[in-house]
Amino acid sequence: MSLSDYINGFVALFATSNPIGNLPIYIGLTANKTKKQRQQTIRTASIAFAIILIVSCFMGKAILSAFCISIASFRGAGGFLIFIVGFHMLQAKTSEVKHTSEENEEAQAANSIAIVPLALPLLAGPGTISSVIVLAHKTQSLTDKLGLSVVIILLGSLICISYSFAPVIGKMLGKTGMNIVTRLMGLVTMAMAVEFMANGLGTLFPGWR
Repeated sequence: MSLSDYINGFVALFATSNPIGNLPIYIGLTANKTKKQRQQTIRTASIAFAIILIVSCFMGKAILSAFCISIASFRGAGGFLIFIVGFHMLQAKTSEVKHTSEENEEAQAANSIAIVPLALPLLAGPGTISSVIVLAHKTQSLTDKLGLSVVIILLGSLICISYSFAPVIGKMLGKTGMNIVTRLMGLVTMAMAVEFMANGLGTLFPGWR
């Protein structure tokens, strides 16, 4: 993989994980926590986010093979799923493909929001995991996969740092600013989804090319 591939991968994962769009949810879920508890929560969530995606990077193809699913079929289905997520983002909404309000309430009651729903499925949702598996399929060697893992770790670190300043960022951007960023990321996500679906369907049905 070239440097541009890694940069494109970072942009794709940033768009599908949508950390800016999920910021208000994080602020709401941690409203009653102390600063120390919030920092602990986001550190745990960021580490879990990176682990989930790195496991998907290395094991995704094996999991698909176990269920006899071709990467072309997965690209088509994954692209459709990512398109739905992007469509909701374009409307400045959080898709229920990622999580539901009931899951939010359950997590708050259990006081365990770092892993569920913050890391999974808000940040490392189905769309993000699908993107990682498709990107990992493009890798030609272990070095490429390690490079993609570094990209994931960098994104996790960025999320950890930015969410540490969540109240400041929230006030600075405001609701309108966060909605604008979410819509922009939604447009990027939908464009990426169309590319995934086109590649998948093009492989399954060569005559369509």
